[in-house]
Amino acid sequence: MQFLKNEGNFLIPGHVAIIMDGSGRWAEKRSLPRSFGHKRGVKTVKKIVKAASNLGIRVLTLYAFSTENWKRPQSEIEELFSLISQFIKKELERLNNYGIKLRILGDLSKFSENIRTEVENASKITSQNTGLELNIALNYGARQELIHAFEEMSKQNIKKPTEEIISSFLYTAGQPDPDLLIRTSGEFRISNFLLWQIAYCEIYITNKLWPDFTQQDLKTALSEFQKRERRFGGL
Repeated sequence: MQFLKNEGNFLIPGHVAIIMDGSGRWAEKRSLPRSFGHKRGVKTVKKIVKAASNLGIRVLTLYAFSTENWKRPQSEIEELFSLISQFIKKELERLNNYGIKLRILGDLSKFSENIRTEVENASKITSQNTGLELNIALNYGARQELIHAFEEMSKQNIKKPTEEIISSFLYTAGQPDPDLLIRTSGEFRISNFLLWQIAYCEIYITNKLWPDFTQQDLKTALSEFQKRERRFGGL
């Protein structure tokens, strides 16, 4: 993926992926219900999406709800779904005005019909936009994504898949692989996220909990990215 340049002549990665971790702990540290942390986290999403668009990042992928998150208490899951639904409803016009193209990564079959309709409608409305491509990973797991890809290839009787063919069956088909993966909250785990796509991705870990992650923190991560020497297995 070729890097883009903004007006400050600052090299920008084409695709940034973020594991948004720590919203529940942010609330617990303040003796608040975990739902408060998730609500604050949505505000951070809005700021970072706007910053990514302004910086010239072409693709931003946000890990919102994993296949493992179903293990959480039902009340917390329902709160997360409500916030996701509200975000799509309230932000759709803004996303469209910014020229942002929305794509949902993951298996939506376990969601309610209302949420499925909302996200499919939002994706359709923004499908022709040419600005930032915003991926939101919902009920997403990288292993599940690969199984789905292999099943689809089997249906088409593909006997000898290449890397290009496999990539074309992933949820991110048609998009470049991430150049930079950011994880908040200081955890050093990939958590079943984009395992195929991040094969040569640079990784940046910050101790900031997601609700505290700012536009300046994003710029700091991008600045750190500039210092990395990417050899892709070569010398």
